[in-house]
Amino acid sequence: MKTKIYRDPVVEAYMPGVDRTLLRENLKLTPAQRLEKLVSFSSFAATLRRAGQRALRAKKP
Repeated sequence: MKTKIYRDPVVEAYMPGVDRTLLRENLKLTPAQRLEKLVSFSSFAATLRRAGQRALRAKKP
């Protein structure tokens, strides 16, 4: 007897756009390494945010 697997149509619609190689590479990392990447990215994002805010303040008359 074959069991039919339910596939969410919303998930299926996004699947072609998912880069599985990035997922696989991240799953090769230890949890500590993943956390390190997250902290590094968060720091980078904060730096960009501050730079954007400075640029906006400099642009105001």
